[in-house]
Amino acid sequence: MSDSTRFAGQILGKFVAGSAWADIAAPLRHEAKRSILNHLGCALGVAQDPAVTTALSVMRAFSGLPAATVVGQGARLDPMSAAFVNAIASNLLDYDDTHLRTVIHPAAPLAPALLALAEQRGFSGAAVLHAFLLGGEVECRIGNAVSPGHYARGWHITSTCGAFGAAAGCARLLGLDAERTWHAIGIAASQAAGLVENLPTAAKNIGVGNAARHGMLAALFAEQGYKAAPAAIEGPLGWARATGDACDIGAITEGLGSDWEIGRNTYKPYPAGIVFHAVIDACLELRDSIGVPPEAIARVTVAGDALLLARGDRVVRNERDARVSIHHSAALGFIRGRAGVADFEMPAVTDPALAAFRAKVVALLDDSLPRGAATVTVQLADGREARTTVTAPRGSIERPMSDAELEAKFRDNAAIGGFVGRADRQIEAIWELEAAAEIGPLMALLA
Repeated sequence: MSDSTRFAGQILGKFVAGSAWADIAAPLRHEAKRSILNHLGCALGVAQDPAVTTALSVMRAFSGLPAATVVGQGARLDPMSAAFVNAIASNLLDYDDTHLRTVIHPAAPLAPALLALAEQRGFSGAAVLHAFLLGGEVECRIGNAVSPGHYARGWHITSTCGAFGAAAGCARLLGLDAERTWHAIGIAASQAAGLVENLPTAAKNIGVGNAARHGMLAALFAEQGYKAAPAAIEGPLGWARATGDACDIGAITEGLGSDWEIGRNTYKPYPAGIVFHAVIDACLELRDSIGVPPEAIARVTVAGDALLLARGDRVVRNERDARVSIHHSAALGFIRGRAGVADFEMPAVTDPALAAFRAKVVALLDDSLPRGAATVTVQLADGREARTTVTAPRGSIERPMSDAELEAKFRDNAAIGGFVGRADRQIEAIWELEAAAEIGPLMALLA
């Protein structure tokens, strides 16, 4: 049977099971380490957040044998429970990685499952990195195959496609053959869920946490012989049609193994939705160029694509709203001249100066702009006008964060979480992960 007549899961199963670490190019291997570094830093930064400690409390009551580390908590749970809590932590501040075409955050549902399973079963660092790349590729390619209709219908694509990525990555760690890997991906299709409507609430966190543990569960069932329907993804009553439009099989198969979607992963300099980075950069640029106090600004117009407006044209009531708000992003750029973690917390939400400036911001649709771009126009009280367009914000593929910038971001997050004294050792262990015989020492540093 040729690949053109195979089912999507069958093609992906063959790809995952047949991949060789020796064939993975050095730049892609390094990108996997960058992703893990960014992921773990984000998780450490929220170690004291009630959303994380509450998740730990809930899962601890039902946990099996404590075999996997909960990042930043001094606690161990069973692998599925640890993966659940760690996935919540990584994604909590919208500070994690992003595959822009799909707006999937690849690491949050994937890396926690791999790290927990590897810690329990003693897999090497190289095995984790390899599984991360393969699971991330599955995640992003299935996302490509159902975008943009899937997200537009209200499915939270990080949670849904994340379950596929975690299933594929865990199947690789477990050494499953092509057929059982295929079944793991198919089993995940029955568990892939999460709603965009819930993004401003803690229910979003549960969706991301479930993606990690459900993907692992799918692989464990496949390991024991459970099977899924051949067309669980693209069939007439399969996952893709149930949650959107017909699946674009070509988006899954074309260039598989040579043109890596996970290699297009990006990292955020600001703890906000990726589509707001151009807004922040544009406002910072205009703040510097026009050189007037905020009270001299009468109106700010932010133009962008439909996703920017759908996600960000909102009233800001809490921290979650702030992280996905056009109005708050613009206010930070002009009022504070920065956009760090503290600038999206409740004191910033209730700051009278920021609230007053948010009321000056108007959002407009501009279909000519690509995803991730924004045009900001400032109208001054004296009638003057200034405008700038940002199509490649900081952190994008065109302007990627350097290793040094990712290390600085990690240290900042570690300090927020209370782990500044360990940050250098943690960073060193992550960069050396490929040579690690097992990941226990790294996880001990993160505990």
